[in-house]
Amino acid sequence: MPHADADAELSGIHCRLDELLAERGMTLTRLSGLVGVSIVNLSVLKNDRARAIRFSTLAAICEALDCEVGELLVRS
Repeated sequence: MPHADADAELSGIHCRLDELLAERGMTLTRLSGLVGVSIVNLSVLKNDRARAIRFSTLAAICEALDCEVGELLVRS
């Protein structure tokens, strides 16, 4: 299985979910409950293994974390 950094390098996109959660003192479990996305799927996103994300999911995560898309997803 490829390393998460390799996946991020391939897509050119890095997800800062772990950093934003830490800044807000929020757990992945709490975020999962707020946005209605499984912990497993959020973990895939957090570890830069996601190949796609629904706009509705992206919007829900940004709302729960009170952030903009550009704070969550950045070019790597």
